[in-house]
Formats: sequence, C-alpha cells, structure tokens
Amino acid sequence: MLLRQLFDSESSTYTYLLADRESGEAILVDPVREWVERDLKLVGELGLRLVHVLETHVHADHVTAAGVLRERTGATTAASASGAPCVDRGLRHGDMVRAGGLVVTALATPGHTDDGMCFLVPGHVLTGDTLLIRGCGRSDFQNGDAATLYTSITRVLFALPDDTVVLPGHDYRGMTSSTIGEEKAYNPRLAGKSEADFVSIMGSLGLAPPKKLAEAVPANRACGKTSETGERT
Repeated sequence: MLLRQLFDSESSTYTYLLADRESGEAILVDPVREWVERDLKLVGELGLRLVHVLETHVHADHVTAAGVLRERTGATTAASASGAPCVDRGLRHGDMVRAGGLVVTALATPGHTDDGMCFLVPGHVLTGDTLLIRGCGRSDFQNGDAATLYTSITRVLFALPDDTVVLPGHDYRGMTSSTIGEEKAYNPRLAGKSEADFVSIMGSLGLAPPKKLAEAVPANRACGKTSETGERT
C-alpha cells in the first residue's frame, strides 16, 4: 500500500492519498478544492489512476474537491449514506471500497456530525474529525452529539488494536499521526473519562463557528459545487 499525507494550511486539513502499488489504482480522502492541481500532479507523478474519492463527513471549514475530481478523472465519489446526497455511493458501517488489491473498510462514527465516517486500511485508520491527536472534533452543529461521539470513539475506534496508526483529518499542533493506544492513554478528553465527563468537556469548549461554515456546508452537500465553480452534482 502507498500512503501519502497532504496538508492545507488554511483549514489545517489533511488529505490522504492511498493506492495499490500493483494495480496503480488510487483513492483520495478529504481533498480540498484549492489543492486539486497539487493532488492530480502527485497522482500522475506516481503513475497512479484515481478511481475513488472518499469523504469522512460534510466539512464545515473547507470546500471539497470531490466534484471537480469526479469531473476530471471519472473517479467515483463515496461518503456516508447519511451525508451528502451528491455522492455516487452512500456507505454504511462495514462497507468496503476497493482500489486494486487495497481494501478500505468504512466505519460509521457519528457524533462530530451525524454523517461521520472513518476509514480503516491495513495498520491505519483515517479518523476524519471523529478522533484527533490528543483531541476530537466538536459536536455543536450539523446534528452533532457529544454522547454519540463518545460512543463512536470508545466502542468503534478504541476497539481497534492499540498499534493501529491514527491519521486524523486535522491537526492544529504540528502533529501528523498517533496510535489508538496513545489516544486511549493520553487524549485529555477521553483518557479515564466517563461519558458524562466527556459530554461536560464538550459542552464547555465555547468555540467560535468555522469561518467558512455558511459556504462550506451547502457546497459540500453538493460535492463542492458553488455558484462560482458551476460543477455538476
């Protein structure tokens, strides 16, 4: 398996390129609209063919490149069946997405948003905003729910082997990866915390709305279509 981590500094978003080396088939996870050319250039330089674009949820802090990439490459778009209606395939817990010999397993992890989904690949889990390094996504909009998020993390993600590498959807502290075991032991919102503790912590964060909330959510429900871009859904 080939795995590359890419970064958008404006929204602190990680995009992931996954590929099966033998077949050359590739997947992009959570691509950002402003970085389409960078991502396609890398796919070409590595001799790959983009076949799928996956989204961990409907993002509120950046506009996805999913629709643009579908237009330009013919790749299939996929995300939670509870999320954006524009995708080609709605995924449910346990569904698999294949690129050559690479199998990506979808894990339903609502709570940050009601359509939260993580993606499991050999030895790694792409956690979107569900689980961050020493943190987690907020749960105060897009039908988020702190108790549901606690369940998703502790019963789904923390059930994975401790040495599973955590690849988050964002990082704001200069960290690139972690492990399930590390987050169980050191995540200040979760380590030794009951559900009631977690709900209390999440309810007291007092975070400002994401700057692109009004633009990003409707655009991302249309796979990145905006009045400026005009891509089809």
